[in-house]
Amino acid sequence: MAIAAVGQICSTASMTHNLAQCQTLVRKAVASGAKALFLPEASDYIASSPAESVSLCQHVSKSAFVRGLQQAARDHSLAINVGIHEPTEPPSQRIKNTLLWIDQEGAIVHRYQKLHVFDVDLRPGGPLIRESDSTEPGHDIVPPFKSSLGQVGSLICFDLRFPEPALRLRRFGADIILYPSAFTVPTGKLHWEILLRARAVETQCWIIAAAQCGRHNEKRVSYGDAIVISPNGQVVGRLDHVTDIDREGENGREPEMLTVDIDLDLVKDVRRMIPLLRRTDVYPEI
Repeated sequence: MAIAAVGQICSTASMTHNLAQCQTLVRKAVASGAKALFLPEASDYIASSPAESVSLCQHVSKSAFVRGLQQAARDHSLAINVGIHEPTEPPSQRIKNTLLWIDQEGAIVHRYQKLHVFDVDLRPGGPLIRESDSTEPGHDIVPPFKSSLGQVGSLICFDLRFPEPALRLRRFGADIILYPSAFTVPTGKLHWEILLRARAVETQCWIIAAAQCGRHNEKRVSYGDAIVISPNGQVVGRLDHVTDIDREGENGREPEMLTVDIDLDLVKDVRRMIPLLRRTDVYPEI
């Protein structure tokens, strides 16, 4: 078994502020004996408009936020998984929503670009969000990579609503599937836990979902409820969540963290006890 630390922060448009939150969690993760720290989607910043989001975006080689986490990983021999924004290639009026794995030596060794962009209209009572206005969707399900915790597959937030990528990652050999997120409060209340537990049961994988929580700006509040689900669908750890948007203060929330022992023997046991023998003679393999 290996310890995973799962973080919850409230990013703003200030990358200096956001890096400080993440560094706080790095110190806590190291003190807990964790092998890796999992941070949310858009940990580098959450902007108040698509134009601001594009203007803040930096290449990883120039990003003080990313470089700061790389240095923290080297200093503490701690792997860090973090959601950020990256420019498109060639540069355009849109950016990429990506997930990086920074190894214990501070090198970026894995990258995933979010497949499904978040275009929703939750009015009245929720926001109108068109992520596609500023974000270019990815085109690949990236095979799992080897880590000290097991074989890790990467997805991001809205990808959670689509079972096919998770099933493909299971077929590719994933033991753990990641869903770093910034869920809205209305959809979080309705769907967050249900979808995460469904993906765990369907894939018989550990599910790790770091989360944004609290008020980022006057337009945006995230649900929180960072959570870890076992391969049999059981919630084994979770953090706080927003219950009332109107009561969320302007200064966001303090960073939080939970730790969980990732037991790969449980993955084997669940798959042995409940074998999922797919009828590929009737429907296609995903």
